[in-house]
Amino acid sequence: MNSNDPQAAEDFHHQFDKVWGNPRGLLALTIVNHTTIGLRFLITGGVFFLIGGLLAMLIRTQLALPGHDLLTPEIYNQVFTMHGTIMMFLFAVPVMEGFAIYLIPKMIGARDLVFPRLSAFGYWCYLFGGIILTSSLVMEIAPAAGWFMYTPLSSAVYAPGPGSDFWLLGITFVEISAVSAGVELVVSIMRTRTKGMGLQHMPLFVWYILAMALMIVFGFPPLILGSILLELERAAGMPFFDVARGGDPILWQHLFWLFGHPEVYILFLPAAGMISTILPVFCQRPIAGYRWVVMAIITTGFISFGLWVHHMFTVGIPHLAQAFFSAASMMVAIPTAIQVFAWIATLWNGRPVYEPPMLWALGFLFIFVAGGLTGVMLALVPFDWQVHDTHFVVAHFHFVLVGGMFFPLMAGIYYWLPHFSGRMPNRSLARWGFWLIFIGFNVTFIIMHVTGLLGMPRRIYTYEANLGWDIPNMISSVGSFIMAAGVATCLLDIILHFRFGERAKRNPWNADTLDWSTSLPPSAYNFATLPECSSRHPLWDNPDLQTTIEHGHHGLATIDHGRRETWGTDPLTGKVREIIHLPGNSWLPFFAALATAGLCICLLSKFYTVAIIMALTSTAFLLRWSWENGAHPRAAPNAQVVEGDPPLHSRTHDGPGLWGMKVTLLANGSLFLSLLFGWLYLWTVAPNWQVPGHPPVHWLGLLSSGGLLTASLFWFNRVIKRLRRDIATHLQPHLWGISGLGFTHLVILVGVWQSSNLAPQDTAHDAVITVMLLYQILHSALAVIMTVLQALRMGKNYVGIHAPYEPNVVQRWWVYTTGTFWLIYAVVILLPNMWNLA
Repeated sequence: MNSNDPQAAEDFHHQFDKVWGNPRGLLALTIVNHTTIGLRFLITGGVFFLIGGLLAMLIRTQLALPGHDLLTPEIYNQVFTMHGTIMMFLFAVPVMEGFAIYLIPKMIGARDLVFPRLSAFGYWCYLFGGIILTSSLVMEIAPAAGWFMYTPLSSAVYAPGPGSDFWLLGITFVEISAVSAGVELVVSIMRTRTKGMGLQHMPLFVWYILAMALMIVFGFPPLILGSILLELERAAGMPFFDVARGGDPILWQHLFWLFGHPEVYILFLPAAGMISTILPVFCQRPIAGYRWVVMAIITTGFISFGLWVHHMFTVGIPHLAQAFFSAASMMVAIPTAIQVFAWIATLWNGRPVYEPPMLWALGFLFIFVAGGLTGVMLALVPFDWQVHDTHFVVAHFHFVLVGGMFFPLMAGIYYWLPHFSGRMPNRSLARWGFWLIFIGFNVTFIIMHVTGLLGMPRRIYTYEANLGWDIPNMISSVGSFIMAAGVATCLLDIILHFRFGERAKRNPWNADTLDWSTSLPPSAYNFATLPECSSRHPLWDNPDLQTTIEHGHHGLATIDHGRRETWGTDPLTGKVREIIHLPGNSWLPFFAALATAGLCICLLSKFYTVAIIMALTSTAFLLRWSWENGAHPRAAPNAQVVEGDPPLHSRTHDGPGLWGMKVTLLANGSLFLSLLFGWLYLWTVAPNWQVPGHPPVHWLGLLSSGGLLTASLFWFNRVIKRLRRDIATHLQPHLWGISGLGFTHLVILVGVWQSSNLAPQDTAHDAVITVMLLYQILHSALAVIMTVLQALRMGKNYVGIHAPYEPNVVQRWWVYTTGTFWLIYAVVILLPNMWNLA
């Protein structure tokens, strides 16, 4: 359609709605569209924020007066543990991911994220995991060891009952959602930008989200591993953190903060991206120093992984390590300062308009800079020793997290509110809400710095009078209620505006990015046609872009084939390479997440037989999900494309699934390297590490198993080379042969494990080896299953010369599985022999 006729335009969009439209009623559970999924993340995160905020008010009420007994010590421990857990895991990260899921396709000129079912699965995992975790609070069996779950306080000895198990299993469940979103966002940004949008043309918000998503991919797996190990210690008696049996509780701190400090920047980067998006719009000029800001984003992402030990200065680490991490902690201020100076320069050179989003952006600048200064103070080891575990630290991280995340979040909500509803916010109520929160926050936490300097410890439920803490605590508590009134005002404003707000005109803020070229609120497909974009400010350069998009003047204007399509482009240049066809609405993500939730509940209830059934059920749904892919009729009703357009991605050797596998293996590798780190850490640091005098694993059996695995990989590589040369002779028998050889390897590997002399409940040494072998068995089994599926799909004509894409994806799994096997062999067999020789 290429016409300005209104009726033709209406018919054109009606055809798109047939393919892309969202169902209602019970079928709404099948929706996979990124706009709906992003809004679900935001709304669910908002509900968890209110729960976490209510818990914060209970804490401040308890501490308002000395000797106050509103909460018992046991309930207080549960309340402050769940407050931190909810705010960090159920609110902050999911809400930022929700914004990214909602906005990224619109900003890069795509119709959806590249793996829509993965987004839906991630949301359901988040929702079910959050419900499971918060239900423990209602039943008064919530975790009480702190949101950081330090061992041995969280071990079965000192934290009996299911509280810690709720945390460990619930958080692991939620982290699946986070990593899913990370993989989704990385691949979508790299492979689905619209025609002509090279890396140098990406909006800054997209750069920030790309860095955030990569940090999630690398940063969250250490916590997932730590949670699994601690749950195995609690449920199965494996002593990873038990000093008496060769473990070390400090290992938990390393694994936790390997995740925990990057997470601070995982929250800050998308928040800073909102500021870098909003300030230029309300100053009506491009941001100062675009390239410098991009470099600062990348540098922040790298440096943030070298800071985790600065949370551990008081645990007895060597002085050289303290000096290194202290310097790294101060170094991260440099890229942060570059961004702050870029924002100030943009304000200085522009003509700021103080709409509600701008107020929140300026409030962020004040509070975050103050929090950054106290962060530099805490990076100094002698000062950290003095204020560690006091309210000074509590005040600091609230300044950084609330100032660095919540204020930009509110700026973003008010900025994109017309996008969500098609209406404008109430300026009067918005300003009241801002000033109440800004004043209440500063009253609460500036005073708390003083309380900390006066020596008040954190995590105490009450205190005696006449210690000098009475008046500061009362002031802080009053400030917290002022802040709560501000939150209520903002919430009222947002709710009322959906009914009574003034209708938003097209691009109401005169923004420059593609997300404002959609209708308000946007359609399920975002863009009826996909525009070419070789500018950082497409709407400033071409204000009529929305009209030309709606009237079909751009790419992928055909919809009669029934496919959901978007461009597949070169990661660097944005040159179109293929058409990516996306799956439609499906029950599979919902049922897979529901079965995984059932697995979590069964593990909590210690119904291990039912847990195995639920695990198999979840796996079955995921395998069915993978079956409806590529050249399957439900994935691509036909393979015809408009003359002159590139081929469908499933008919090429490259595609989003290949990228998805690579990024997934990066996350998997981060978990595996964390496991190797734990092994080497315990080997060198644990005071009671016990190395047996004889090898606990039969080395010859392990070696023969590895030989078969390597042979399977070489065979698979040969098949891929033939397929790339368009040779598919006997492809199916080759795949069956690889599956059989891989299965033989798996049987021998399981036999080696079963015949070993491992005593995983007696020593940490044997417990870690057991986890390594189970890890390898799982990956080898998945390699065999995926290859069997490829052989079956070959028989259905879903794979072949006409559709050679999927075997390339599976091959990457074989490469990774073989690599992890030989690393395990090196540390389990070769390292002990070298140690004994030494």
